[in-house]
Amino acid sequence: MKPWLAVPVVLALGLGVRAFTGGDFAKYAGVALYATLIYALLSFWLRPLWAAIAATGFSWAVEFFQLTGIPADLSARSTLAHLVLGSTFNAPDLFWYVVGAALGVVIVRRKASPGPGAA
Repeated sequence: MKPWLAVPVVLALGLGVRAFTGGDFAKYAGVALYATLIYALLSFWLRPLWAAIAATGFSWAVEFFQLTGIPADLSARSTLAHLVLGSTFNAPDLFWYVVGAALGVVIVRRKASPGPGAA
C-alpha cells in the first residue's frame, strides 16, 4: 500500500479499533497502529528500515514523555492531545510500538525498485 493511502487507512483502523472494540485488544492494537501510522508518515521521506527505527524511537519518546505528567495534563483538556500523546506510561506499550513499526514495513510500500537488468 502506498504511504498516501496507508496514512488515512491506518488512522481509520486505529480510531475504529479503539471505538468499536475493548479491553487489551483495543489498547494494544491501538498502540501498534499508532506506530504504524508514524511509520507511514515517515516513509514519505525515509527508507523502510530508517522509517521503522524512527517510528519506534518517536513512539518510545512519547511513551517516556508520559512519565513527566505533562501529557496527562494536556490529555485532560484535549481529545487531540490524548490521541497523540496518551496520558500514562505503560511499559508493555514499548513492545507494541515495535510490532506496529514492523507492521508498517510489511504493509507500506514506497515505489517499486527496478528489477535486475532494468535500465
